[in-house]
Amino acid sequence: MLFFFSCGIILSIPLTILTASLADSLLAGLDAFSATLVSTAVFAPFIEEFSKVFPLYYRHGETQRSILNLAIMVGLGFGIVELFIYVFLAGTPVIFRIPGLFFHPSSTAIAAYGIATKRPLPFYAVAVSLHFANNFLVVVNPFPFSASILILGLTVWLAWTFYRWTKEKVIS
Repeated sequence: MLFFFSCGIILSIPLTILTASLADSLLAGLDAFSATLVSTAVFAPFIEEFSKVFPLYYRHGETQRSILNLAIMVGLGFGIVELFIYVFLAGTPVIFRIPGLFFHPSSTAIAAYGIATKRPLPFYAVAVSLHFANNFLVVVNPFPFSASILILGLTVWLAWTFYRWTKEKVIS
């Protein structure tokens, strides 16, 4: 568990930062709002969700349930570092970043359910879509916290539902 928590910090965060910096270079020439919208609402969901589930492909002999547990740890590690980056480097009030501590483990669990059930793409797409909706509303909504709560609630509920559907069957 600690290894996967660490993966959220030392693997997923650097992979996200590297990929995002490469992707953001494609936004040259756009006005500031459009560049922020595309970077935050389009690029970030694809990049972050991939970065968080990537470590989960390096496991063997796990059950469906244990894969989701590992996913929660990766997402939690990612969410904690993201909180620190936004609060201490960007000066964002901590209250606005707390939902991420629930969102990232939940969205990672949703994507991991696809890995556990051998249907990764549809569940990755669900996680990316929820992430897109959350980030889009944060960028365009003058009351971003209220919009995030709705998406956060749906994301946590779906993660919990998928977690309950998992089995203690070893997958290969």
